[in-house]
Amino acid sequence: MPTKKIPMKTVSKVLAKKATSTLPTKQVAKKATPQKSDSGTPLSVVIRRRIEAQKARFHANDNISKFIKPGELEGLVDEVAEKMQAVLESLVIDTESDHNTKNTSQRVAKMFVKEVFNGRYVEQPTLTKFPNVSRLNELMIIGPITVRSACSHHLCPIMGRIWIGVLPSKESALIGLSKYSRLTEWVMCRPQIQEEAVVELADMLEKKIKPIGVAIVMDADHFCMQWRGVKDRDSKMVNSVMRGAFLKDSNLRREFLSLLEKR
Repeated sequence: MPTKKIPMKTVSKVLAKKATSTLPTKQVAKKATPQKSDSGTPLSVVIRRRIEAQKARFHANDNISKFIKPGELEGLVDEVAEKMQAVLESLVIDTESDHNTKNTSQRVAKMFVKEVFNGRYVEQPTLTKFPNVSRLNELMIIGPITVRSACSHHLCPIMGRIWIGVLPSKESALIGLSKYSRLTEWVMCRPQIQEEAVVELADMLEKKIKPIGVAIVMDADHFCMQWRGVKDRDSKMVNSVMRGAFLKDSNLRREFLSLLEKR
């Protein structure tokens, strides 16, 4: 009986299938893919479109929490991790063989979204206000508050301290001391430049407690100068914002600054 010839195309498919089945699991395993919308659109694009539809701003130091739905932060972490993996590969780092960088992309993504830039993605902390029953109108200074941020230009760390001076009026609202720290952290946990960050914090405090005056001084190390560039490890940046009575009354301003020098 004549042997039936099997087309070469079929033979090739069978051999390819067999070869694939014998490969180690590591070689055939697919990488985890980031969460996407039902249409297959990346989650970051979906969020961006929501923001653009409202004609809102989404700069590095803006809070965009109202455009993020419950559960989406996890999906955003996965998407950032995938793109961070591509960055590592472009840096020619063997994340498959190097045990130190095997899960670096996921760790970095989680760090950005849930820690160092978390102030972009979560709502402002609740600030419980108290009436100024005792009609306090004397200078209060809160600090130093430790701050950790990142430079918008290079995403290098900014590490420093903030002092807040408040001169309440008889009609001002008062907030707990811990709330100053929570609000400061919320503002600073975004890519920032120091000059804008202290202005944003001052604006927020003026709006929340309506004092006669607000003063903020920030003293910080910038790793974009110490770690790279000129690599000057002794350089710091100190800046201040004075509002209301602190701006108009030189004696009050002098008292505030002199008290900081003693700390």
